[in-house]
This record gives sequence, structure tokens and C-alpha cells, in this order.
Amino acid sequence: MSIINVAVKRPVTIAMFTAAVLLFGMVSLGRLSVNLLPELSYPTLTIRTDYAGAAPAEVEQLVSKPIEESIGIVKGVSKVTSVSRPGQSDVVLQFAWGTDMDLASLEVREKLDILMLPLDVEKSRLLRFNPTTDPVLRYGLSFADQSSATIDGMKQLRFFAQEQLKRKLEAIDGVASVRVGGGLENEIQILVDQQKADRLNLSIDQIITRLEQENINAAGGKVDQGGQAFLVRTLNEFENLDAIRNLYIGRNEQRNIQLKDVAIVESAYKDRDAITRFNTTEGAELAIYKEGDANAVQVAQKVKQVVSQLSGSIPSRYALELFYDQSEFISQAISEVKSAAWLGGLLAMVVLYLFLKNIWTTLIISVSIPVSVIATFNLMYANDISLNIMSLGGIALAVGLLVDNSIVVLENIHRKRTASTNHQQAAVTGTKEVAGAIVASTLTTLAVFVPLIFVEGIAGQLFSDQAMTVSFALLASLVVSLTLIPSLAARKPVSHDQTHVMQHEDSALNTKPASARHPVIRILLFPFTLLFTVVFRWLPAAFVTVVLLIWHALSRIFSLLLKPVLWLFQKAFDAIESGYKVLLTSALNARVVVLGLAVVIACAAIPLTKQLGVELIPSMAQGEFTVEVTLPAGARVEQTDALLGALAAEAGEFETVARTYSLAGTGSLVSATANQSGDHWGKLNVVMQPGYSQSDIDRVQTALRGYLSQQAGVQSQFSEPSLFTFDAPIQIEVQGYDLEQLYLYSQAIISGLQDNDRFADVSTTLAQGNPELKIRFDHNKLAAIGLSARQVSDLVAAQVGGKIATQFSVQDTKIDVLVRTLNRQRDDINAVRKIIINPQSDQPVPLGAVAEVYMSRGPSEITRIGQQRVVVVSANLAYGDLAGGVSAAQTAIDEARLPLTLSADIAGQSEEMEQSFQSLQFALALAVFMVYLVMASQFESLLHPLLILFAVPLAGAGSVYGLWLTGTNISVIVFIGLIMLCGIAVNNAIVLVDRINQLRAQGMERHDAIIEAGTTRLRPIVMTTLTTILGLLPMALGVGEGAEVRTPMAVTVIFGLLFCSAITLILLPVLYAVFDRKRFEDASAAVAGDKTYG
Repeated sequence: MSIINVAVKRPVTIAMFTAAVLLFGMVSLGRLSVNLLPELSYPTLTIRTDYAGAAPAEVEQLVSKPIEESIGIVKGVSKVTSVSRPGQSDVVLQFAWGTDMDLASLEVREKLDILMLPLDVEKSRLLRFNPTTDPVLRYGLSFADQSSATIDGMKQLRFFAQEQLKRKLEAIDGVASVRVGGGLENEIQILVDQQKADRLNLSIDQIITRLEQENINAAGGKVDQGGQAFLVRTLNEFENLDAIRNLYIGRNEQRNIQLKDVAIVESAYKDRDAITRFNTTEGAELAIYKEGDANAVQVAQKVKQVVSQLSGSIPSRYALELFYDQSEFISQAISEVKSAAWLGGLLAMVVLYLFLKNIWTTLIISVSIPVSVIATFNLMYANDISLNIMSLGGIALAVGLLVDNSIVVLENIHRKRTASTNHQQAAVTGTKEVAGAIVASTLTTLAVFVPLIFVEGIAGQLFSDQAMTVSFALLASLVVSLTLIPSLAARKPVSHDQTHVMQHEDSALNTKPASARHPVIRILLFPFTLLFTVVFRWLPAAFVTVVLLIWHALSRIFSLLLKPVLWLFQKAFDAIESGYKVLLTSALNARVVVLGLAVVIACAAIPLTKQLGVELIPSMAQGEFTVEVTLPAGARVEQTDALLGALAAEAGEFETVARTYSLAGTGSLVSATANQSGDHWGKLNVVMQPGYSQSDIDRVQTALRGYLSQQAGVQSQFSEPSLFTFDAPIQIEVQGYDLEQLYLYSQAIISGLQDNDRFADVSTTLAQGNPELKIRFDHNKLAAIGLSARQVSDLVAAQVGGKIATQFSVQDTKIDVLVRTLNRQRDDINAVRKIIINPQSDQPVPLGAVAEVYMSRGPSEITRIGQQRVVVVSANLAYGDLAGGVSAAQTAIDEARLPLTLSADIAGQSEEMEQSFQSLQFALALAVFMVYLVMASQFESLLHPLLILFAVPLAGAGSVYGLWLTGTNISVIVFIGLIMLCGIAVNNAIVLVDRINQLRAQGMERHDAIIEAGTTRLRPIVMTTLTTILGLLPMALGVGEGAEVRTPMAVTVIFGLLFCSAITLILLPVLYAVFDRKRFEDASAAVAGDKTYG
């Protein structure tokens, strides 16, 4: 017994199976994680190595180059970039997409473990970049009254955020960590008067050693006394600052020396490496990061609930404000996709009702949408696919396609019913006749997704979820059309006047045993019989009757209200049908004209492609933008903060700006990127009011750019939130060795870019570096006094930079104790020259006597790509598309006239775009071939699939016209739409050719078969086309959050399908008449003769 027979003969089984699928689907839906994007694995590793005090040139030679040479042979590495800056090396490894990054990390770590670097270089850290490393929420803690924002107040603010709020928020399920930034962090500072220490023959190393040795609590074993064991503990940790001040650190001839005799001990704060402000108000930031597999929306909700509960325990002098919520955008974007799917489904149902004119039939077909979608959730859960804008976008795209198979099945069943009074037999026969055809039709749509496994770059990872979701939905709809639809179609809805429901009695209930007929027994059983009859017969029958009455009343009212609409629609479609028959007859008589017009229409789209913009991924408007500023190297974090404060005040003058957030310095930034570092770097985030427009953002950005243009030496970069982290749109890599030559010619390129108003925010990686105080030792003089360069370097580092000697305990909090010299003894070059390098000697020697101490300035950083020095010139696009920007950038390079010792290449987003487009073009060609394979197998013919494939270039031409009319740029998303279109566009052509073959197999002449097939197949073709188009229409309108990603694909599919469907109804019959010379002598010769679409 086939599955179709089972579906018709055993409706209860099908109903229970459907209920189980729906139940498990809803359970799976509740367990799916909710994220903005699919789980992306960026093939990038960053090796970060700290080398304190080293200049960029030293970092390059001693750290970056050895690491490059070591890891350059790691399997899968496609590009190696290093950035050497003062005290730090970043080596960025870019792998081929699809590389197993866990294995790559292990291999890189193995190479690093055997690499020999200088002893004073810290161990390298391996950093992985992932977009989920962005915080889900950001809270700002500030003072309600800014007069309280004193030094002590800011220390208390930071302490409260660190010790109270952070601990409670990190305990929330799903929260990975809470990063606290800003404010002032407590530190005990011991400022040594080196002159007093020198007179007492004390070195700073001695003081540090004494602090380490005296501040200790230790276990001392145990003592047994009187049969009882006592633990022995030594308690010598500092209990207060006076204990530190009174510490004995040495002895001279007269007395013991206490720390307070040579140093000032005070409660201070650490050197600031970051300053955060919220709407120009300084405070502390709490950045909340979720666990990798956690639901971003649920985590955010839990955090908000805990914060709401904590609000009562937060001191009134503090204000805790949420100023960034990623989950809000995620929720809105996903809600918009859901709304588009629901609205698309409703529009598809309206189209079905207009054609079918029967509510019951419409509902039977429409049931395939929710059942298929909910069944898809099961497969998504099994394949670990989250709910994100791409997977839900796949469902929204599939909504219009889900009813196609059901339409074909139900229409054929309806045709069989007219010839048979047996509804069950009609359902079985009608479904079997089209089963093979709808399977093949579904396979042609699914076949286009197979080539996506060969797509490289971000496109391959981005659209895998969408491709799988569409495939799951279409497979579910195929199963529904072969099981649930015939099961429902075999049942005729009961009319309201069929009152036999009340009188109907089940034979099992009516069969009474002989003993039950005895009067006494009947009297005794009467109460139970009455109760049984009421509960199990009358109430259900009454309920069913009421439901049927309501159903028929509503359907009658609905039919009466829509009767004029249905009448007008039928008249219009009858006119279209009649006109189509005349048009088709005329086209068959003027084949050359039709073919010529088709070629002209298709070719006319080619020049339009050159007018379309080209971009990698459309930018997504989230109502905010970021300004990154880089001051001249050497600027203090307070200077960076002052500039950001001025920018925030400038932005605050606009009523359309809701709030701002600024971060000066990178101390609290969790980032693996190599271009965000130092006190001279900062960023300002500007959030717009609801209801903003792009022109509002442009006005604010123009004002900020105008202000920044007046700041000498300041570089800036404007950006809007992106789905993915890419390089700047335009990046020019100038390669060479001589830094002066690189600087000279890179400035020429920068001038060329700045003279072109197409570019904005032009910047370079080769800028003047930090001012350096260089110390060059005379090794002969050092040897004469018995010291080494290492000893003197360590002493200078301890006195100038300081050293953490120990930690001071306050309850369960540890506070660092920093030891260094007084500010006045290290605040200028002369003070450094006077540092005594042999404090314990009777003949003190200053640093200036054994070394040359001088001021210098080197490069801020040295960048290397492919083990060669480069200068990277970056720019944003003020207007226009990426392809036009690349062309203009190449012009700037040509005008710079680089010497033979230098070369320049354009990288950035254009490089990723080129790689993705090449992969997608290959996938598109492979998709067409896969469709041909499926159709050739279905028709058992090589010619007919070729005729059907003429629909593909027509669909492509229609998409080009649609993109041109709507002003949509060509992007990765458009390419994915074209690949999907290959599978969808041929379905209508399959319907037409299959019917022509059936009619010819029945003995009809070719011309008559073409006319008959065209007129009879017009209705299902128009139905399936309209349901697909209207299902996608809400996505194409571009309304709501995340519309930038949904709209291009929907526009591509809608215009392509509309165009090819309209022309296919005319062109394909003409092509068939011209090229098909096969004669059907009997029915057995027909291709797919046993397959019909009704």
C-alpha cells in the first residue's frame, strides 16, 4: 500500500501524525536559540605579544618577523598581516573559509610553543574573532549629581560596579562575563623619594622585595595538644596603610629605617587607560557578554529582570542606565521577518480564494503553510540552526512556494471528482497522477541549493542557514501535499442541515447485551445510561452541530460579501484567458517576430547592468553610527576624552540624536583587532531618535566631520553598524621597505583620494609615532662600574614605570600596591638623566654618565603583509557603489606614479567581494546545470529541458529590470536570489511542456496541443506565480528592521519570476513549435505521459 493510499484510507493516522509533528515542532521552536546572525566562524586568528618598552622597529625585528616566519607554514593560511607598535605585536592570520579553526588554533599554538623570543617578551596570546564577542547589553553607571564625581567618588563608583553589580550579573544563566570599564580603579601607590633612598643606600628593588616578603599570610602546619589538633597560621598581611608606612625596610648606623622615611604611601588610582562617558557624563560601563550558544534575547531579558530587582538596592546617588541593547534590534528584526511571512501567507490565501471561490478548498491548500513551517522547526532544531534573520528569511521566502504542490494536487483531485462520485478514489488517483511531477518540480527548486556548498567567503557561511531552511520547508510541503492534502480532500465538509449527527449512533453503543434488556437492570442502570448518553453523545453532537452552524453561517456571510469581488475577478480572468488564447495563436503564426522580440528584451538588460551599483553586503540601518578618532601619537587619554566630549556636545545639538556614548582609550575594549590601541584612540557612538531618516544621520555626520576637519593631526573614521566585520570599503596596500619612501608616496595617494569627493575619512597606518625618550648605553662605562645593561634597564623601568610589589586586602578584594619614584623625579628628561643607577655604592653614578638620553620620534606602527612592509591607506565611500570607488582609487594610484621599488594593490571589501562573486557565479552556473539534470531525468529528453532553460535568462533579465527600477545594488544577496530563481523559474515551464506532451501522446496535433495546454495551464501557472510573488511582497517592500538584507533578494525573485512567467507563456510554446519535431505515435511514447498537473 502506497503512502497516498494510507493517507486516504487512514485519516486518523494522518491526523495523529500531523498533530505529533506540530507538537514537536512547537517544542523545537521554544528551544531554538534566537540570534541576529547565523553562527559564523571567521577564519581569523590574532597572535598578540607584549614587549614592554620596545619601539615599533624593535617589535618588528624581534617579535613580529620571527612569528611570521614560524607560522607562515601552517596549513590553510592564506594571508599573514602583522602590526608592530610600541610594546605590542599583532600578527593576524587569515585562513581559507571553511578551515577548522579549532585545529588551526592548536597547530598555531604548537608553532608558538617552540618559538624562541627574547626573554623579556611576554607569552603570546591567541585571540579568536567572532561577531558574538560584541556585548549583548551595555549599562552605564554614573552619579545622579555630577558634583559627587570627585576622585574619591569615581573610585567608589568603579568599586561598586566591580564588586556589587558585576558579581550579581555574572551569576545569571547565559551570561559569560561582565566587563567593567571607566571610573577610577583603586591602587595603593608608594612614591619613593629616590634622593632620600640614595642617601640611605636603599634601592627601589630592596623596597619592593621587603614589601613582597612582609605582606604574607601562610599556613604553618598543625600542633597536637591534649588530644586536639590546632592549625598554625602566620598572620602578617597589611591591615591598613599605616602598617605599610611603618614597615621597616632597612637599617643604618643610627636607627631602623621605615618606609615612611623615604616614601609617601597613599590611596590613589591606577593610571587611566580608558574614560567612558554617557551623554557627556563620565561614569563606569558594564558590558555584558553572553555565552556562545546562549539565546541573546533571553539573556537580555534575564539581565533586565535582575537589574530591575537590583534597582532598589542601588544607592540613590548612582544612576544605572541601559544605553545599548542588541537584543532590541534582534527582536525587532526577527519580528519583522515573522510579520512578512504571516502577511505573505495571508496574501497567498487571498489569491487562492479568488481562484477557487471555496473556503473549504482554500483552507485545505492553506493548511500546507503552517504545517510545513512548523515541521521545518523540527529539522532546524535537529541541525542546530538558530532563529535569525537569515533562517527566518528563508521561511518567509518559502511561504509563497509552500502551496504550489498542494495547488497542483488539489486541482487534479477536483478534476477527478467530476468524473467519479467516490471521493476517496478520486483523491488517490488524482494525487498519484501528479506525484512524480511535483516531486521532480520540488527537486528542481532544491537542486539550486546544492552548489552553495562550493561558495567561499562570507556568502557561503551567511546563506547556509537560509538555504537549509528553504529546503526543509519545501520538503515538508512535498510530504504535506502527498499525505495531508489528499486525506483532507477525500472528506467532504458536512452541511448544516445534516442533522443525522444528532441521531447517529455507533453500532457498538447501540448493541445491547441480553441482560441489559431486563426491566430491573435497566432501571438500575438508568442513571449511568443517562449520564453516559449526555456526556458522550449529546454534548459532542451538540458541540459539533454548533461549530458547523457557525462555520456555515460565517462562510455564507463571507461568500455574500465577496461575491461582487469574485464576480469581477472571474470576469477579468476570463477576459485574460480569452485574450491569451488569441495572443498565443498569433505568436505561433509569427514565430520569428516572437523570438526576435525575446532576444531584444533579454539583451536590453545587459547595458542596464553597468548602471547598477555593486556592493558586498548592504549596510543595515540600526539608527546609530560610530566615529573613531585617532589623535597624534603620544596624546594622553584625557586629551582624547576632551575631543570626544566636544563631539558628543556637537551631536547633542541635534534633536534627532537620542543619546551618545564615548570611549577614550582601549583599556575596557574587548577586541582582537589590530587598529584599536592606545590612549590616543577613541570612539563616539551616536544613537538616533525613533523615526529618524537617513538625511538626519547625514546632517549629524556632516557637522561632526566639519568639527574634526578643524582639529590638526586628527584622523577619523565614520561607520554604521554592519552585519559583519569587514575591512574598510577601500584599502590600498603600498608595499616597499624604506619607511620614508613609503610615507612620501602614500601621502601622494592620500592627497589623490582627498581631492575626490567620493571618498571620506581617509587615513593611513604610517603616521608619526609616540615621542620616545631613548637611552643608549655606553657598555664600556657600564662594565667599569660592574653593571650590565639589563640591570640598569630594570632599575630605570622600576623607577619610571613602577612595579606591582604586592596586593593589599580589603575584605575579599585585592588592591595592587605600586612602587615607583616621585613624579618630580621622573617627569622630564633631566630627571631621568639624574637617576642613580648604583644606589648602594659609595660613589653614586647618574644614568646620564653612562648613557645618552635623548628625545626621538619613530613610526606609530609598522605594518607587514606577506612578510613585507606595507602602508595601508583606508577610506570610506561618501557616495556611490564599491565598484566605482575601486575604479577611482586605482586612478589615484596611477596618478601617484610609484617608483619600481614600490607597488600598490587595492584590498579591503573589494577583495572579499571579488572572491564571493566568483564563487557565486560558479554556483549560479552549477545550479543551472543541476536543474537541467533533474529535468532531463524527468522528461527522459535532452531537448525539452533545454527549451525550459530559456526561462532562466529571461528571469535574469527581469531581475535586472527590477533592480534598475528600484535602485537596488548588485550584492551577494542578489546573487543568492538569482540562484534561487533558477529553481523557481523553470517550474511553470515544466507545467506547460509536461501538459503539451500528454496531449500529444493522446493523439492531438502539435499546434492544437500547444494551444490547449497553454489555455488549460494558464490558471495553475498564474495561481502559483501570484502566490509566490505575493508571499514575497512584504519582504520586497523594505519595511522594518533588517529590511536591507531581505529586500534585494525578494526584489530579484519577484521581478525575475513575474517577467519570465509572462514571457514563458508566449515564448516557450513558440520554442516548442520550432524545435520539437518528435512525433507521438501512441501514449506509451509520451515523455512523462503518466504525469499531469491536472
